[in-house]
Amino acid sequence: MATAAAGRQARFEAVVAAVYEPLQRYARRRTDLDAADDVVADTLLVVWRRLDEVPEEAVLPWCYRVAANCLANSRRAGRRRLRLVSRVASVRQTIDAEPDLPDPTLHTALATLSPTDQEVLRLWAWEDLAPAEIAVALGVSANAVSIRLHRAKGHLAKALESNGAAVDTEPHEDPEEVT
Repeated sequence: MATAAAGRQARFEAVVAAVYEPLQRYARRRTDLDAADDVVADTLLVVWRRLDEVPEEAVLPWCYRVAANCLANSRRAGRRRLRLVSRVASVRQTIDAEPDLPDPTLHTALATLSPTDQEVLRLWAWEDLAPAEIAVALGVSANAVSIRLHRAKGHLAKALESNGAAVDTEPHEDPEEVT
């Protein structure tokens, strides 16, 4: 078994020695340097995976075919990335065109809080996540989120009061929790 693996390794190294430079030239003539390196790496990965299918009498042409496929995949991925960036930019323009900003007093008070308090409050109030869901988003326990959320609400109430906003400090019952 070890000799089979050593034989496979030796064959792969021989193929790489024979095709690496020609593949580099092939790819660089067809795309930019970074993409060319990726195409060659992807090609050699395919060679390793399909080493038993590489014909002894036509190693380089076979590798050129694989490189052509890798190059086509790279170009398709690039086009998909550009389309995605375009879609994200158009969505972003729509969001920026119609901002849904909170009350300026609330926004000012929120800005005085720590980034941790801001995030837990935003996830709870703006994204409408439950503490268990916030825990997943933040990578902490649900208990930690409940504590952070309670403290953040208190910090926000104090910040609002210091800005002259009327704050209702009485706890509110969730109609679903009333028994």
